Amino acid sequence: MNVLASHHTRPFYPVHIVTIPKKLGQLLEEYDLALRQLAQIERELHLILERIPYAKKLLEIRGVNVTGLAGVLGEAGDLSGFAHGNALLRHAGLNLAEASSGKWHGKMVLSKRGRPRLRHFLYLMTMCMVMTNPEIRALHRYNVEEKKLKRMKSIMKLCGKVARMLIGLAKSSEAYDPTRVFPQAA
Repeated sequence: MNVLASHHTRPFYPVHIVTIPKKLGQLLEEYDLALRQLAQIERELHLILERIPYAKKLLEIRGVNVTGLAGVLGEAGDLSGFAHGNALLRHAGLNLAEASSGKWHGKMVLSKRGRPRLRHFLYLMTMCMVMTNPEIRALHRYNVEEKKLKRMKSIMKLCGKVARMLIGLAKSSEAYDPTRVFPQAA
C-alpha cells in the first residue's frame, strides 16, 4: 500500500480545524512576548551604555548598534585600556598565525586563540557596518573588486579596521569623522 495514497484518503476531522488556530495564536503570543522582552533588554542596555563615557560617540557611527557595542564591551572590557586596535584583535583571536609543522610551512590563518564571543560580536558589527555604512561598504567593494580578495577575507580585514577604529575613538576625545578614518573617501 502506498503511504502517500493512504495519507490523502484519510478524512480531515473537524478537530484539526480547531487546533490549528489555537497553535497559531499561541505562537503569535510567544512572538509578541519575545519582542517585548527584546525591547526591554535593549532599553536596559541603552541605560547601561549611557554611563560609559565614549559609548555615545561609538553609537553615532552608522552600523554600530546597542547590542553589538554592549557585546564587544562586555567581552573586552574598557576599550580605552587597549594600547592599539591590534591588541583587541589578539584578545578576540583575530590575529594572524602561521599554520606550520616541522619542515612544512603552511599559510597564514586566524589564530582563534581568544574570546569566541568577542570574535562573534566584532564580526556581526562589521557585517552590520558593511550593510549600512557607505564608507565601509565602499572599502569592502574595493577589497573584493579591485584587490581581488575573497569576500570573507575582506570582512576579516574590515574587522581589524573596525577594531582599530573603536579603540582609536575610545581613547581620543574626538567624534567619528569618516574623512579621518577613511582618507580615500575624502
